[in-house]
Amino acid sequence: MKKILVIEDEEPLRTNIVQILELENFVTIEANNGFLGIELAQKHLPDLILCDVMMPEIDGYGVIAALRQNLTTASIPFIFTTAKASKADFRQGMNLGADDYLIKPITADELLSAISTRFERQATLSQSCISELKQAEEQLHHLIHYDSLTNLPNQFLLREQLNQLIIQADYEDRLIPIFIVQLDRLDQINNVLGHLAGDLLLKAVAQRLVICLGKNQTVARLQAKQFAILLETVKQKQEIVNVAQDIIQSLSQSFILKNQEVFITANIGIAIYPFDSKDPITLLKSANIAVNFARKQTSNGYQFYNKAIDKRCANTLLLDTDLHYALERNELQLYYQPQVELQTGTIVGAEALLRWYHPDKGIISPLDFIPIAEKNGLIIPITEWVLMTACKQNKTWQTAGFPPLRVAVNLSGHYFSQPDFSKRLFSIIKQVNLQPKYLELELTESIFIKDAESVNLILKEMQSLGVQIAIDDFGTGYSSLNYLKKFSFNTLKIDRCFVTGIVNDAQAAALTTAIIQMARSMSLKTVAEGVETEAELSFLRQQRCDEIQGYLFSRPLPVIEFTKLLARGTLLSSSITLDE
Repeated sequence: MKKILVIEDEEPLRTNIVQILELENFVTIEANNGFLGIELAQKHLPDLILCDVMMPEIDGYGVIAALRQNLTTASIPFIFTTAKASKADFRQGMNLGADDYLIKPITADELLSAISTRFERQATLSQSCISELKQAEEQLHHLIHYDSLTNLPNQFLLREQLNQLIIQADYEDRLIPIFIVQLDRLDQINNVLGHLAGDLLLKAVAQRLVICLGKNQTVARLQAKQFAILLETVKQKQEIVNVAQDIIQSLSQSFILKNQEVFITANIGIAIYPFDSKDPITLLKSANIAVNFARKQTSNGYQFYNKAIDKRCANTLLLDTDLHYALERNELQLYYQPQVELQTGTIVGAEALLRWYHPDKGIISPLDFIPIAEKNGLIIPITEWVLMTACKQNKTWQTAGFPPLRVAVNLSGHYFSQPDFSKRLFSIIKQVNLQPKYLELELTESIFIKDAESVNLILKEMQSLGVQIAIDDFGTGYSSLNYLKKFSFNTLKIDRCFVTGIVNDAQAAALTTAIIQMARSMSLKTVAEGVETEAELSFLRQQRCDEIQGYLFSRPLPVIEFTKLLARGTLLSSSITLDE
């Protein structure tokens, strides 16, 4: 029932109004003066106020002014009842916020009509406010649950939908696979074509995924380069494989951005309810682990989550943490594998090979920790330590009276690309007081694909000061012959994959022969890696390879053992056997 406050100082008139209202089933509240009316209005918050204008102490204008200043009473409908009928009085009341103005004497019909009209208008306003509020809520819901660029569901809505699917799946015999699709090359496209082109690409990817999967499946955008997919009607794993292959195929097709054709690559990680987890957050995490693993293996591939991947990721995280302390705890150590000149049989060089002696895990291969160091930035201080340690040790051997030899250090592309690389390197050589010609930098072909002109300038600077440059793993990379023409090298290292097959594989033998002849024609020294048998040694001698490195002569040795090897002055001979 509606509550109406009646503020009227004349009791007979107030009583008459109250009786009329109560006959219409209104609840009434009475006040015989303005101050009491203000107090009762704030206390009871009536649905409507009827107020006389002319009252002692505070008139009706003072009452409405006070109520309109209070947030709790400011919007209550307010009708004046008065004998003052001038336009000025009417205007004053309306200016203060009155909703209607009734001139005394007032009939019951006039009073009830004014009240009814006011409530109808109030209802209309309330409905309008409700509609606006509902619209605002819908807009807020959309902002919270949908990606603003692609208009796809975001991670919050995805989790809600995944929760609902899991509840349904508990009653049905079906799988719920969640895909995470990770895009590559987006940063490159943003840098070359601009972020607007990148946004257009993301919209096109979203559209292509929706078309590929159909409207009944959920496609969501998680992050800048990540989309997620929920499949709702799957019963066999092969169906999941088919969908993954369809997605890869679809995204492998070209996109047209700003009238330019571009290609992207994508990888997919897949986790399946209930096999991998029954928890939505854990499922998403598992799919993310799988996609990160897939990216390391190949481009345009997919990977199902499994516990072995999870264990590997956990192990990588632990290694990452421990690697931060490896240098200060003196856990890193250099081994040296000799390089033997075939013509004289003497040791003329050594390759410095890094080992990590982990206190709990034992010796950890560089293949396991160097990629971690490249990601977390520790490759810079580690490389500097390797360079400093190798140069110091070489100087120590020379000071001890051993014939000068060349020590080769594998150089990471991350270190080579440092702006002050040359300055850092020559600072180390100067500190050790080592002649630059006794340091050789082994570079892999991946270093040369970034900025050929800058790389060549650095190489020439190194060589002009005496540092030797070797291209490592020749023939296994991108465009080896092209790099030999473009860049300046001193040494070409023949990869073990060629050496291993030279005895029984005619093609490997022909390739190795061609590499040695080509290097000789370009005045490059050749070093064959991975020599393990006398037959391989004999073949390399016949082809006039300059130097060999491998277990036939010696495995990589710690400093003390390598020093003993230098002291023995071991020479190659026709009766050489495998190192003990």
